[in-house]
Amino acid sequence: MKSIDAASLKKMIEKGEEFYLIDVREPWEHDEKNIGGQLFPLGEILKHVNEIPSDKKVVIYCKKGVRSIIAIQKLQQKFSFDNLYNLSGGIDAWPFEE
Repeated sequence: MKSIDAASLKKMIEKGEEFYLIDVREPWEHDEKNIGGQLFPLGEILKHVNEIPSDKKVVIYCKKGVRSIIAIQKLQQKFSFDNLYNLSGGIDAWPFEE
């Protein structure tokens, strides 16, 4: 499984690189703290498959990186995506300014 660390993702955002960002946490978690990802909770991820691009890098994240791994496994098994990246450590690894 492909992965990306928080520092590399932050650089991609700062450089304006083209990619798609998905948050698989629950709505209340997304409201509490987010980095701009499209909210597709893990339990609903397969319902949104038509919204997930296959022609660019897609980074999927959650709180710690476990739910995003599950989401990627589901998507790769059912739909053969090869452009999905897990955010290592999840949003907890994100360098938020205090």
